[in-house]
Amino acid sequence: MSDEALFFTPATELASLLRSGKLSPVELVRAVLDRAKRLQPRLNCFITLTAERALAEARRAEADIVAGRPLGALHGIPFTVKDLVNTEGVPTTFGTVVHRDNVPSEDAVSVARLRAAGAILIGKTTTPEFGSGPMTNSPLFGSTRNPWDASRTSGGSSGGAAAATAAGIAPLAVATDGGGSTRIPAACNGVVGLKQSNGVIPHSQAQDLFGNQTYVTPTTRTVADTALMLQVMAGPSAVDPWSIGLRAHDYAEAARPQGDLRGKRVLHCVAPPGRPVSKDVERSFESALQTLAGLGATLEPFAGGGFDVEPIWRAINHTVWRARFAPLVEKHPETFSETFKRQIASAASVSGVEYQEAMFARSALFKRVQGLFERADVLATPTLSRSALPIDQDLFGAIDIDGQRFDNVRAYWYPWTMLFNMTGHPAINLPSGFGSDGMPLGLQLVGRFQEDAQLLQIASHFEAASNFAMHRPSGL
Repeated sequence: MSDEALFFTPATELASLLRSGKLSPVELVRAVLDRAKRLQPRLNCFITLTAERALAEARRAEADIVAGRPLGALHGIPFTVKDLVNTEGVPTTFGTVVHRDNVPSEDAVSVARLRAAGAILIGKTTTPEFGSGPMTNSPLFGSTRNPWDASRTSGGSSGGAAAATAAGIAPLAVATDGGGSTRIPAACNGVVGLKQSNGVIPHSQAQDLFGNQTYVTPTTRTVADTALMLQVMAGPSAVDPWSIGLRAHDYAEAARPQGDLRGKRVLHCVAPPGRPVSKDVERSFESALQTLAGLGATLEPFAGGGFDVEPIWRAINHTVWRARFAPLVEKHPETFSETFKRQIASAASVSGVEYQEAMFARSALFKRVQGLFERADVLATPTLSRSALPIDQDLFGAIDIDGQRFDNVRAYWYPWTMLFNMTGHPAINLPSGFGSDGMPLGLQLVGRFQEDAQLLQIASHFEAASNFAMHRPSGL
């Protein structure tokens, strides 16, 4: 197998090649490490590569195969981890200068499960400070560039994870999502990004266990790889109350596109009122809906009124950030970006009553989304209102959509992602086409609460019919 083919081979196929002895774990890990080193100056998607440790683990993995020992589901497969997620013995800086020397003493639960299944960590991927923005840049590591066009952002806050995956560096990536931070970069980079239902993957680093709206997530190039990753990462853990008591699912089996979508009902909306999308996104979304209809699904529009959620999300999220990070900013103001400091400062005006009112509104949003699912199996929206923004986009600057300028990046670029962090419903970005600028576009499908397996099944049908997963960035 050529290196080019190897880099874009799904993990589901790599697993078979490794088990059969047709591919060496050492050969695979060495190849992806070499690719990571070669592309790092162009993409800037890693904070560190764990080459020595990864090759040692690859040699042990190869010895296990030769000896006929029991093998895990991900035996010998390389993966990356976002710099927000703890990795034992490997720096986790949270994209900040103040934590640049932080080395966790244990893995996050999600990482530990991947490693226990035989996956091999090759490096940590970039994030903005504490995952605080939809573009991946930080004072510690600079900006992460999009493999489709280096003048564009890779999105955020899991921009390093998505860029590395899209570039063929490793097939599996651990990301996070607090308002779209997996799905936004997945759409920007043309990969699959799932935000699963609340509790499906235990979150061992959440500080507010009960009000938490952030998720540790998989990012891959195919739905089947996402399902394989989810299969390993999911399951109850004592550290996350939302995970306790959840029933098990065979996600890998669910992601096989058997049959069609006859009998499935899709409710769709291109944007909430007052939130425009580009002509490219509108065309891509309509084409995606026709693909679903061609598979037998029944389509019905829903009104987007009442889903202007950015003010609610911001009142909750920025207050949490202020509680967590204001002491650090006060102690080390020179180490943080002005953008981060401005976000932390903005929460000072949110009172305790206003915070609780936002939590009440969050509960009402859950009920409203639940009401939509009384007549739907899945919801469909564009993931973003336009393709990847310029690399130097300011979070507090204007966003351009087909020549019109709008003054709120969060509200106008990704009006549909924050909603499902707050309600807990599973939501997945799927590559759905390309804009006239040659950049990837994404479709967001949203499933019933705790019915992630059905969402993956529907997503796999769309992926197989659309075949966008076969596209790769050129010139890498």
